[in-house]
Amino acid sequence: MTMMNKDMNRRSFLALGAATMGTVMVPGLVQAAQFKTGVVESGTRRLAFRNAHTGESFSGVYRVGNKYLPDAFKQINMVMRDFRTDEVHAMDPRAMDILNAVQRMTGKSTPFEIISGYRSPQTNNMLRGSTNGVAKKSLHMEGRAVDLRMEDFDTARLRDLAIHLGAGGVGYYRKSNFVHLDSGDVRDW
Repeated sequence: MTMMNKDMNRRSFLALGAATMGTVMVPGLVQAAQFKTGVVESGTRRLAFRNAHTGESFSGVYRVGNKYLPDAFKQINMVMRDFRTDEVHAMDPRAMDILNAVQRMTGKSTPFEIISGYRSPQTNNMLRGSTNGVAKKSLHMEGRAVDLRMEDFDTARLRDLAIHLGAGGVGYYRKSNFVHLDSGDVRDW
């Protein structure tokens, strides 16, 4: 692991803890949210999504300026929990910033349909044994990845927008009709 990767992991970890402990300033994430497209992220940020398996949803503001809202993240974490084990895990604020940017890039107010957010190690191992394309060290297990689609929006177009953003990992699963977005290194498959 390079020094840069260690620093990014430490920053992500600290920001993740800060988002779940209180309303705090997270200046490193403000800089990280300035993606390849040159979009400067400031002001109020909203997300809207529904969990495809539980029917639960979140729609609201999760960040104001460079302050993440702990009450919003409590709800986000609950909706994106591992529905198989009912285990709740803190979602990475940067992953939510990526979702926000992609959602705005669609030009639609349609909520995302979440297929998978946080995934426990047990669930990840089970899926690895029964499904192709599940990574052994999946970022889902760290709360840094989300699999999603959007009603009445082509998943290939959703993938293209996310790749253009240049903010993390983007996977396209045409047969299953979903896109994987994560806050890891910029890459696509």
